[in-house]
Amino acid sequence: MLESIAFFLIILWLLGLGFAYTLGGFIHILLVIAVAVILLRVIQGRRVL
Repeated sequence: MLESIAFFLIILWLLGLGFAYTLGGFIHILLVIAVAVILLRVIQGRRVL
C-alpha cells in the first residue's frame, strides 16, 4: 500500500515539474513525503517497491 502511494506521489511530482508551476510547492511536498516513506521502509528492513 505505501509503495503504491510513494510511486503515485513521485509520478505526480514529475508531472508537476512539467505542467504546473503554481502547484510546484505542493508537488515537492508530496515528493518529500514519498521519499520519507521509502526511507522509513528501508530503515525498517522492508521491501521498498
